[in-house]
Amino acid sequence: MKWLRRIGYFLIASIVGFLFASMLHTQSVLAGLSDIGVVIPLMDRLSTTGKDLVGLAPTYGVVILIALGIAFSVAGLLNKKLNTKAWYLYPLAGGLAFLVMLLAMQPILNVTLIAGARGTAGLIMQIIAGVIAGLCFASLLSSKPKLSN
Repeated sequence: MKWLRRIGYFLIASIVGFLFASMLHTQSVLAGLSDIGVVIPLMDRLSTTGKDLVGLAPTYGVVILIALGIAFSVAGLLNKKLNTKAWYLYPLAGGLAFLVMLLAMQPILNVTLIAGARGTAGLIMQIIAGVIAGLCFASLLSSKPKLSN
């Protein structure tokens, strides 16, 4: 049953990573519009964020799930071999997964699908979302489940 718990932790971390990535993407795009003088009320920001969460889930969400699955699997193998702390490996793996995923989209699809990652600041924000997913996964792995009688 340990593997089932681990899959659950992975899914939670992937969802957290996607939520952060999607919200950061949306706010980055809206900030760009604000920079050119477009006034975006708070309710429109919130509405746009919600619509992007729903709209990006079947595509960007799945790509994030795959990228983190590969990255966390490699990190798990390295963790066993190097006997290091999960707190270091999984956030690093999450950040690298997002970096590689976003950089690979350009030559494969000839487009940067995530507009919020086209600039350096946006790319860094997406990498931070991957780091947060890794921190979430490491935190869940280190928590001790409570056993009921």
